[in-house]
Amino acid sequence: MVRVISCKQSRMAKASVPPTRTVQIWLLAAATMIFLTLVVGGATRLTQSGLSITEWKPVSGVLPPLSDAAWQAEFKAYQAIPQYQQLNSGMSLNEFKVIYWWEWTHRLLARSTGAVFLLPFLFFLWRGTVPPALRARLWLIFGAGACLGFVGWWMVSSGLAGSGRVSVSQYRLAFHLTLAAAIYAAVLWTARQIVPQADSDATPRGRVGAIIIAAMILLQIYLGALVAGSGAGLAYNTWPLIDGSLIPSGASLFFLQPAWRNFFENALTVQFDHRMLAYAIWLAVLAHAYGACSKGALILAAVATLQVVLGIATLLLQAPLVLAFAHQLMAVITFTIAVVHAEHLCHRPLVAPALAGASA
Repeated sequence: MVRVISCKQSRMAKASVPPTRTVQIWLLAAATMIFLTLVVGGATRLTQSGLSITEWKPVSGVLPPLSDAAWQAEFKAYQAIPQYQQLNSGMSLNEFKVIYWWEWTHRLLARSTGAVFLLPFLFFLWRGTVPPALRARLWLIFGAGACLGFVGWWMVSSGLAGSGRVSVSQYRLAFHLTLAAAIYAAVLWTARQIVPQADSDATPRGRVGAIIIAAMILLQIYLGALVAGSGAGLAYNTWPLIDGSLIPSGASLFFLQPAWRNFFENALTVQFDHRMLAYAIWLAVLAHAYGACSKGALILAAVATLQVVLGIATLLLQAPLVLAFAHQLMAVITFTIAVVHAEHLCHRPLVAPALAGASA
């Protein structure tokens, strides 16, 4: 009888094992993979490599071309799309391989990220390590990541044969990047909630302010993608004036009809919005640092200031590759710090502190 009870207790203990640092390390590894994918994705866009692979093969596409004939077939497919015909006509096979490897690496990282997330997740579910509340959240994150793959191809398809475009749609680019950044934030936030930390003495106002700043930076990432996708960053390369004034005329900002199109297709409006939100974020971060006077808030203020300087330099020098890449990289770093800082101020452990140290 004692032995039966002991077995039942053992099974119950196994089923209720709380998240541990092992689970947190897994989530941090997944977040790191997403970070790398975001960075390589930015480089892929800057090098105009995103349309070099003209088919979506989720399984067989893992392998790159392995023969001369395979490389020639890939190159021939690329030669059929507007980007090659209008921008890269006469490109050699070796030059094509350079942009192909950027896009292939980006897709491989995305696929690998899915595996890094899903396989350990299934293992932890089998072990009973993940509690029901966290399971629902993680399945939602995985579902969003799976959708991101479809969104990525939807984006790429907007610049292929028959589209008449030499680049992808800025609408789809911005949606793809923002969804990826939101998934990254969700994984990072959840990873930090796994293991209890010291309670923050932040005020409710400080917590709300930190969340608003992180949301503003996510919106700025969206606007930055619109700037990149529409070529707005190369259109008005003066600062602090834009189109000859601090605030352009309404006639210049809203000449497209219907009016909402200006926010996505009018280069002046797109860049102006990006600038104005940058100023707003910088002022909000400085005010938050002054009010919170914490290490995290001060680090965020310093990084945000550096990002503003990088953005201005990138604009004035007409987006040279190195500066443009640094600006994109710093955007992801700034967003990371903002999310970590907001989670620290708002930290609520997913399991009771007394149980969090239990072994899986």
